[in-house]
Amino acid sequence: MGRAAHLRAAGTQGLTIGLTAEAPAGRLGDVVPARARIVAAAVLAATALSLALAAAAGAVSHALEPRLDRALRVPHVSPAASAAFAIDLDTGEAIYSRNASLSLLPASNEKLAVTYAALTALGPSFQIETDVLGAGQQTSSTWQGDLILKGYGDPTLTPSDLTVLARQVRAAGIARVTGRVLADESWFDARRTAPGWKASFLIQESPPLSALIVDRGRVGRWTSHDPALAAGQLFRAALLRAGVRVAGDTAHGTAGDTAVPLAAVDSPPLRAIVRWMDRVSDNFEAEMLLKQLGAIQSDRGTTSAGIGVVMGLLAQAGVPMAGVRMVDGSGLSLLDRFTANALVSLLTVMWNDPGVRPELLASLPVAGRSGTLVHRMRGTAAAGVVLAKTGTTSNASALSGFVGDRFVFSILQNGWPISWSWARLAQDRFAAVLAAAQ
Repeated sequence: MGRAAHLRAAGTQGLTIGLTAEAPAGRLGDVVPARARIVAAAVLAATALSLALAAAAGAVSHALEPRLDRALRVPHVSPAASAAFAIDLDTGEAIYSRNASLSLLPASNEKLAVTYAALTALGPSFQIETDVLGAGQQTSSTWQGDLILKGYGDPTLTPSDLTVLARQVRAAGIARVTGRVLADESWFDARRTAPGWKASFLIQESPPLSALIVDRGRVGRWTSHDPALAAGQLFRAALLRAGVRVAGDTAHGTAGDTAVPLAAVDSPPLRAIVRWMDRVSDNFEAEMLLKQLGAIQSDRGTTSAGIGVVMGLLAQAGVPMAGVRMVDGSGLSLLDRFTANALVSLLTVMWNDPGVRPELLASLPVAGRSGTLVHRMRGTAAAGVVLAKTGTTSNASALSGFVGDRFVFSILQNGWPISWSWARLAQDRFAAVLAAAQ
């Protein structure tokens, strides 16, 4: 199990990879040659995609084109504020293109970029630790000083994890603490939301962001606006139940370099976190992973640092970045922009990466079967065949993914507001036409 130290390993083109102390499988520096070959192949694929797009812009004369045109034609969704792009995975041929380079709000399709960055920079087996450290010294069964609960951004931390930590402290022979319980959230910055969010998004769309948060900040029936302090209070209660009495109260604090490791728990592997994030479109986990990327790769646990990592990895992979702007990880921000061809390019890169493809496919909702697509496309050729990421805000609707192993596609639709029902009907019909043709 990892302790407090996060290690750094050399990555590609100046990027560094963080992992817990006993997770060598996540060390990207050991597989740079293989990754370089994969990225090179992906860049070639992206180049071919760009050529296909250029040819498609002038004249796409495919039998599917008129049927896909009809599928997208619905009331209350403006063609001028919509984009769609689809290619054949086998040949790289563009089979449909409409406004493919138009910069639009992506909604939760932006999580695909976070998925790619997290899986490539951290690795599917990466785990996030939470530590208990002691500031002081142990005398018999008494800890003379404070205990620090230090979070490293685990979005899945639960009260049960705190119980495990408390029992580890007791198993270390500590029955009494003379000081306080300090809550350390310094791995990330203290910003609770992301740029461009509507005020209502806090709590309604995501709990407050913090490197130390338990049960998504829930305390009884409410969500705490100070998740780190709430976590510290819950841990103090867990210590008492485990037989450890704490004389002082709970407060914010930061572990010093001389703090002694006393207990640790690890999150589920990244592949499980990503699977949940994409399948149910979890905004909170996307934002937490974005800050994690910034903290590990850039020594800054901020949204902007994470975006720098993600955008750098997309550019390295050959994804066309014209018209792409990210300011958060979830796609909630009104400032985010993506293009349909960038999303198709990104999905193609992930499809061609043997280390990413199985994790991506396992995370995407399946039409008529799971996640945010469980009730969509039932009774059509797309059911059980289309795997795609959905996206929905009041101003955007999106669907991007795969049709079996034949097609990759992206649809972005914007409006002020957007009609969800009509937009989804168009998306579902488009995917069904592709599924029937595979």
